[in-house]
Amino acid sequence: MGPDTPVHQVAATMRDENIGAVLVTDSGQLRGLVTDRDLTVRILAEGGDVTGRTVGEACSSEVVAVAPDDDIDRAVQLMRSKALRRLPVVDNGQPVGTISLGDLAVERDPGSALGDISAADPNV
Repeated sequence: MGPDTPVHQVAATMRDENIGAVLVTDSGQLRGLVTDRDLTVRILAEGGDVTGRTVGEACSSEVVAVAPDDDIDRAVQLMRSKALRRLPVVDNGQPVGTISLGDLAVERDPGSALGDISAADPNV
């Protein structure tokens, strides 16, 4: 989604795709990440009409990402040091995916409570 995408459209995408985060791109380059929490805290909590509000207003301004060939330890270190729950994966400036805290739990400790919960099928 582009930074000028209306927030209601990104929220509908999150609902329809059963996801909690969307990468924000501009001309194919990663510009940010917007989460369901971002929409709530940065847009809805202000009150008023959300018509005309854009994903660019809601998305995280600092882009922290890993490359596809970075190891899991690098992702863990970045997520820990920056207090992130989701981390974009970027190849030559273009987003190719996202790693979540749940993904790491399933990979590193599938028997943990978080790993077990993250491996479950989503609620629909």
